[in-house]
Formats: sequence, structure tokens, C-alpha cells
Amino acid sequence: MDPIIIVFYGALLVVIWFFFIRPQTKKAKEQAKFTSQIEKGDKVITSGGIHGKILKIEDNGSLLLEIDNNVKMRIERSAISMDLTQSVYGAEKKIAAGDNK
Repeated sequence: MDPIIIVFYGALLVVIWFFFIRPQTKKAKEQAKFTSQIEKGDKVITSGGIHGKILKIEDNGSLLLEIDNNVKMRIERSAISMDLTQSVYGAEKKIAAGDNK
């Protein structure tokens, strides 16, 4: 095999890792940190677009969400959208840029 081809494939793998894999893992870590910092009383938006306020956080990972007066629903913690919540309700739960290692 020609050494140039090996170098080309190696460079291609580095580019794929740097532009595709690394940003995805970084975003997944930020989402996990965001969902672990959710507290009772926080206003959130689910990935389905439902706005609500957290009433109760249960040990099994589910949340009790109040979406209107006397209207409650139980959702999984993973259903909370970090991007939508931060864009609508501000940066009070935003992950600090240097704090995501």
C-alpha cells in the first residue's frame, strides 16, 4: 500500500473526529449536565415543545411537570430540551463554557 494513501486516510479520520465526533460528545455531556442540574420550580421545555414548571423530581429519573393549573404530567428527565429551555427561559441554567470538562 502506498504511504500517501495511508497518510490520507489517517488525515481523513482526524478530520472526521475533529468536526463530527468531538462536537457530538461535547454536546451530549452538556445535555447530561444540564438535566442533572434541574431543580424543583425550574421552568423547562420538553423536546416535544411542552412548556411547564417542575413540581417534583423522583428518584427513578422522572419528573412531575405542571403545564397548566391542575394539569400535571410525568415525563422522563431525558425529555427536557436544553436548547429550547435556554433560548426561551434565559441563561440561568446555562452551562458555562469553561465548566464542561
